[in-house]
Amino acid sequence: MHELSIALSLIDLATEEAERAGADRVSKVYLKVGALSGVVCDALAFSFDVAAADTLVEGATLEMEAVPVAVFCPHCAAEKELADLFSFACPDCGTLTPDVRRGRELEMTAIEVH
Repeated sequence: MHELSIALSLIDLATEEAERAGADRVSKVYLKVGALSGVVCDALAFSFDVAAADTLVEGATLEMEAVPVAVFCPHCAAEKELADLFSFACPDCGTLTPDVRRGRELEMTAIEVH
């Protein structure tokens, strides 16, 4: 379960930022999670709560924003969001494309501190 190591890294990063800001507590951590990131959000949320014990992040809420997969279609010359992960083809014209533009993210975007 690699979600635990991800949670530990998030807690370390949030703790560093909170200490840099002079805060004594982190109340919320915001995260973008791409559909291709390989992260199971429920497992990450559970791991985050467990790993945050006895840290500045204990009790913080983990807000995860799901990022859908988007590819660039060379035929349409545009970025297109995929309806599913089983076909990397433009949903409008059907052209196959390996050019993934969004959906691999695993990024802490912000924290709220007190």
